[in-house]
Amino acid sequence: MNGASLQPLSGGPPKQIVLLLHGYGSNGADLNSLASHWQSALPDALFLAPNAPQRLGGLAAGYQWWPLSAFTPQALAAGAATAAPAIDAFVDRKLNQYALNEADLAIVGFSQGTMMALHVGLRRTNQVAAIIGYSGLLTGAHELAHRPITKPPVLLIHGSADPVIPVAALHAAKDELEHLGINVTTHISSGVGHSVDPVGLRMGMEFAARALN
Repeated sequence: MNGASLQPLSGGPPKQIVLLLHGYGSNGADLNSLASHWQSALPDALFLAPNAPQRLGGLAAGYQWWPLSAFTPQALAAGAATAAPAIDAFVDRKLNQYALNEADLAIVGFSQGTMMALHVGLRRTNQVAAIIGYSGLLTGAHELAHRPITKPPVLLIHGSADPVIPVAALHAAKDELEHLGINVTTHISSGVGHSVDPVGLRMGMEFAARALN
């Protein structure tokens, strides 16, 4: 899982890690562009934006966490489960490398990366500082009710005009997460499609900074 990274603005050793999980067909460098907007609020954070393990056929710089051949709840849950071990191993390695723990980690995702952020973040043995998800959805909600999970604060942001993953996915995820006892903050960006607008970008930065600082 190679990709992009941005070292702490402070110039010192990392005190926090912000893990950025890109969407389907994208790559770490694309999502790592978010990091430059967040550095001022998180000067001691290391931003890591790995490429997903699987290349997407026909796109030289495109990667996928798993093939999106079906959009049924069962297929999405199974896909996220198959991709999770690679992310968990990456997180374990980086936390160990910098002598940090889950309380020093925020996981941020976009689209398919949000599915992975929620899947991995809720199932870690120790609770992460925060999960921030843009334009995504929650997979495997039924399974979460029947297994031990952690309950980090979650921020979900979605465009009201998203043609790829409808904004209804945000409402469903909020209901399901709150039913599990998880504190969820949401924001709907009016008129925005499958992307992140400046308001959503700022809200994510502030949420991560509060959780990590």
